[in-house]
Amino acid sequence: MLFDINGGEFLIIVVLALVLIGPERLPQYAAQLARLVKRVRALAADAKDRVSDELGPELADVDWSKLDPRQYDPRRIVRDALLEDGPILGASRTAAAAAPAARPARTSAVPGGAVPFDPEAT
Repeated sequence: MLFDINGGEFLIIVVLALVLIGPERLPQYAAQLARLVKRVRALAADAKDRVSDELGPELADVDWSKLDPRQYDPRRIVRDALLEDGPILGASRTAAAAAPAARPARTSAVPGGAVPFDPEAT
């Protein structure tokens, strides 16, 4: 529930509110609560209408069932990705095999001398 309140605690709060408000003012507060709920519903409906107006027909074209996270199966996604034989995998293998390893020879530092320059570190 709201604010991590269980059913028993909520019932105690309602009974305590009824005792504190009293039977004389209870109808007034109930009417105020009803107006508040109506206002919140109207604001939510207005916000929903604004979003649908701004997005236009593009929002109606979205297939929301495809975006349901309960339909995702990580095992299937990984299996499909591993079994997929696309041009990206083949292109990266040939590019890696064709590119020569252009690493400069490493030199060790001489005690008391200058540190060798490492182009990858700068």
